[in-house]
Amino acid sequence: MSHPTHSSTTPEDADKFGTTDVRIEHRRAADKDEVVYYVDGERRVYFPGSPEERALVHKIDLHMFTCVSVLYLLNYLDRQNVGNAKVGGMAADLKLSSSDYSVALLVFFPAYLLGEIPSNLILARVRPSLYLPGITLVWGLIATLMSQVKTKEGLVGIRFVLGFVESGFFCGVLFLLSSWYRKAELAKRMAYFYSAAILSGAFGGLLAGGVITGLEGKMGIRGWRWLFIIEGSLTMFFSIIFVFILPDWPVNTKWLSQEEKALAAARIKADHVGAVQQKMGSWKATLSVFADWRTYLFTFMYMMVVGAGTITYFVPTLTSNLGWTGNKAQFMTVPIYAVTLVLELLVAYSSDRFKERPFHVAAPACLAGLMYALSIGIKNHTAQYVFLCFGLGGTWSALPIVLAWTPNVITYPNEKRAVAQAFVNMVANLSSIYGAYLWPANDAPRYVMGLATTSAFCFACAISAIVGKYLTAKYPYTFDFEKWGMEAESEEVVINEKTSA
Repeated sequence: MSHPTHSSTTPEDADKFGTTDVRIEHRRAADKDEVVYYVDGERRVYFPGSPEERALVHKIDLHMFTCVSVLYLLNYLDRQNVGNAKVGGMAADLKLSSSDYSVALLVFFPAYLLGEIPSNLILARVRPSLYLPGITLVWGLIATLMSQVKTKEGLVGIRFVLGFVESGFFCGVLFLLSSWYRKAELAKRMAYFYSAAILSGAFGGLLAGGVITGLEGKMGIRGWRWLFIIEGSLTMFFSIIFVFILPDWPVNTKWLSQEEKALAAARIKADHVGAVQQKMGSWKATLSVFADWRTYLFTFMYMMVVGAGTITYFVPTLTSNLGWTGNKAQFMTVPIYAVTLVLELLVAYSSDRFKERPFHVAAPACLAGLMYALSIGIKNHTAQYVFLCFGLGGTWSALPIVLAWTPNVITYPNEKRAVAQAFVNMVANLSSIYGAYLWPANDAPRYVMGLATTSAFCFACAISAIVGKYLTAKYPYTFDFEKWGMEAESEEVVINEKTSA
């Protein structure tokens, strides 16, 4: 019986990256699939959960998340510090109205949408260790230059450029993670990645409070301008360091031994049975994503939870309306993100432990929807603060599970998976555009429209997750090779042309 196969060889040809004598085979043994791999002619059989695999995964985790977590934390700091700067005096200095601030927020997202799919298609053909830190260096420079903004028009313009440059990072990391980790490992890793954004909310509040207060007027520069200078400079510094640490693909990462490369490729192949080694053209990959109903299911689901997540940009404003002002409002965002982080990690660990996605999306989304709905009718500030903690926690807990579920279903070819992940993230972020208008200043202090709409988004996400559970079970993912002009590969996958039989 012939089985389509998958190679983790994402670049055009592993040989050009210097790998030697590695072969992977997919065979049938004792009525089950068996992945055999060769290192320098020595035959090995892949056994899930072996000590060698656990050591390898630990090594991958250490390198991967040292880089992507720090970079994503900085990504969110550079994206969201405009909220801290607004509270810290930027709104007054630039004469920003509530509408002006909303425009400065939302202009980021159309630019962000433009670059995601092209960026992932480029990433599938180049070295991530150069590409991802490279775009990080550029956005760090742009974030630093935000300190020089003199007018509201200048703020809008530089936010647009920042959005375009940042567009390739998030979806690129999602693709990279799904190329290294097995399905049952992915939710935790998505949560680790997302945790950086949560920490940026807490860390951002602490840093903003300290910088804006401590450096106010130093060298004749306002505190909120120092915030952009410091956070942008940190981003550029770490982007250079991580060129030497971030992994590339399983078959060409320099800090892996030849045996580790083979094992890394074998374990992904064992998990993605039915994928292909043959490359898929960019246009075919894009069209195949558009033709797959699963794309729209995950896009809608993610759009709802991302729409709910726009509340994050207004957390400093919401806390200031609960009776805290100035730096106290900045610091009171920290417990909110602490609760969010704990909930997110618990849900992700449970999702991987039980190998279940739909209910791990629906349950936290329902929790968030309920918390936001209750906040509308409650006037007690302490209760509103608690509801905000668990509302944000539920929202952020659902986010990484949706992102893990998408490549768990749309597994191959690599190019289709790359485009699907970029498309889902791209279209879903449209909700961030209109989400920015849900919190007008004249709706303070209760923000009924924002809370009610955010609650509805959460419940819609939960419903779509339950529908998705039914549809993906009834109609399992398959790929029509003939329709897209491709051939199913033989059982053997040769990672390197120098392989000996």
